[in-house]
Amino acid sequence: MINSELLETAYTQNGTSVLELSKKGPVLLTFLRHFGCIFCREALHDLADRKAKISEANITLVLVHMSDNEIAEEYFVNYNLPDVEHISDPNCELYSSFGLSKGGPSQLIGLKNLIRGFDLTIKSRSKPSLRFIGDGFQMPGIFMINNGNMVDRFIHLSASDRPNYDQMIEKVSA
Repeated sequence: MINSELLETAYTQNGTSVLELSKKGPVLLTFLRHFGCIFCREALHDLADRKAKISEANITLVLVHMSDNEIAEEYFVNYNLPDVEHISDPNCELYSSFGLSKGGPSQLIGLKNLIRGFDLTIKSRSKPSLRFIGDGFQMPGIFMINNGNMVDRFIHLSASDRPNYDQMIEKVSA
């Protein structure tokens, strides 16, 4: 259960609370890993690929990141997500409030992550980066919030976990 006070005090760069947004329609609240992470960039690609589907379902995408807003907006523009609602949380307080923890060695650099990371590097649009913009130990997660209530969530057990965004979108658009 998500505390409505928490949603009321979580403001996007435009000064709108997540609670307020969720009263207008579902919110896909997506907590990202640091911007140097190949899996964070995969998530940004996945979300950009579903931008039309998200909009058609009247879902507001809100990205939570650990950098300042200017750097985040550069990334979002590069990943075809201009004008996306987002929240800067450099101290990971909102991450923690949503129960997202710091990852251990197997969650961050375990064999599964190394294999998926290598595969992404070889096959995809994402390339590895040694630049950490945010806490490299912070785990990501996704929450679908509607009218102040959590209706779905995906908590990553490893950095390389890939949520089924389509299923989450369909759940609130049905």
